[in-house]
Amino acid sequence: MRLRSELPAWPQYGDEEREALIRALDQGQWWRIGGGEVDAFEAEFAAAHGSEHALAVTNGTHALELALEVLGVGTDSEVIVPAFTFISSSQAAQRLGAVAVPVDVDPDTYCIDPSAVEAAIGPKTRAIMPVHMAGQMCDMDALGKLSADSGVPLIQDAAHAHGARWRGQKVGELGSVAAFSFQNGKLMTAGEGGAVLFPDAEMYERGFVRHSCGRPRTDRGYFHRTSGSNFRLNEFSASVLRAQLARLDGQITTREQRWPVLSRLLAEIPGVVPQSRDDRGDRNPHYMAMFRVPGITEERRAKVVDTLIERGVPAFVAFRAVYRTDAFWEVAAPDLTVDELARRCPHSEALTRDCLWLHHRVLLGSEEQMHEVAAVVADVLAGA
Repeated sequence: MRLRSELPAWPQYGDEEREALIRALDQGQWWRIGGGEVDAFEAEFAAAHGSEHALAVTNGTHALELALEVLGVGTDSEVIVPAFTFISSSQAAQRLGAVAVPVDVDPDTYCIDPSAVEAAIGPKTRAIMPVHMAGQMCDMDALGKLSADSGVPLIQDAAHAHGARWRGQKVGELGSVAAFSFQNGKLMTAGEGGAVLFPDAEMYERGFVRHSCGRPRTDRGYFHRTSGSNFRLNEFSASVLRAQLARLDGQITTREQRWPVLSRLLAEIPGVVPQSRDDRGDRNPHYMAMFRVPGITEERRAKVVDTLIERGVPAFVAFRAVYRTDAFWEVAAPDLTVDELARRCPHSEALTRDCLWLHHRVLLGSEEQMHEVAAVVADVLAGA
């Protein structure tokens, strides 16, 4: 059995993106200092996410790195991250010389466990980095209280959470720094790109200077104010992102309609447990359609994914716990062994073995296609 009809392609684009690229081209200035597309995108993205201060950057990893740097994270620092996440969450801290401290996640939402965060806070903790996994926002009530009580700032890794809300509040209204990605698979994309939301103008200005080689916007004498790098987004990418942002809300609405259907159908398949939803996250953009198959081996899971792809369903194995990658141990690693971290993170261990996900373009399909996708998943798992 395979899908009878093709799912929507990704990225989605049209005349809006073509016209935007021509508009950027015709400026005759293609970097942000001389053009207007990046400035316009920052204002539009900030407004859409309940913030006054958005800084566009080269990619989502740089967004995290810059956010950490603005908050003073560096050597002799620790940053608490979920063990179950894409490696950028930990690498952004490690590239600054900080130690990434992985903690376990909730087994149902796959988001960072606030009780594990609380247990990991120590004298060197300089930031807590919750990841809004697959668009499901973390428990921002509990994490906000932990941050206030401990004095340790939050950095929301919102790479999956464009347009998300927590109890009616947008990501930028929650009072903490937030970092986004616009990589090719993300909910809005220019192939690459990222953005940081800052809660105040002073932090934005520090971020701007650091993302532009330590140089203030109006400098003409090469008075580089601080260390930094070139994380500036170009005008062409920003023009495309403005068009992509205009599509975002409608796409979220469609995915919000489709996920309850697909989730219910997946839950009816023996052995399948879909990612659950915390209803306080009342706007979920659904970056991934995630589910677990408890008891499946990694080898069998890989074969299931390959077969789903062959049958027209864009499927992937889920992230590996960050401490189970060679990259994690190259720099600034915690003074613990893999086995010790695994014992502390049993849910992340399970997700490493048995979690799969489907690309969010699945959820842009018709309701009939949700039934087709679930039937293919059921057939593949029965054969496996």
